Amino acid sequence: MMKQMGLKMDELGDIERVIFQGKKREIVIEGPAVTSINMQGQRMYQVVGGEMREEALEAQLEIPEEDILLVAQQTGVSVERARAALEDTEGDLARAILMLTTG
Repeated sequence: MMKQMGLKMDELGDIERVIFQGKKREIVIEGPAVTSINMQGQRMYQVVGGEMREEALEAQLEIPEEDILLVAQQTGVSVERARAALEDTEGDLARAILMLTTG
């Protein structure tokens, strides 16, 4: 009956870990039972059981190169020092410039 509906299921017995990764968190399932379901060309996965843990992800600050060059130019410091100031101020241009010109 499943073949008539175009449904095919396979147990993926060699899967040791499943990881769902979002922008702010990661869910890790150790030792799950995973089934691959192919229905009319659409593939789905079913994850059952296992030991689950959730972890918060640290957001990495990405500072554009233009911002670094602008701070370096405005304050007369090296690019490395401008990058460090922007990292210290979490990318805030005004605070980085103020910190470098007053400190």
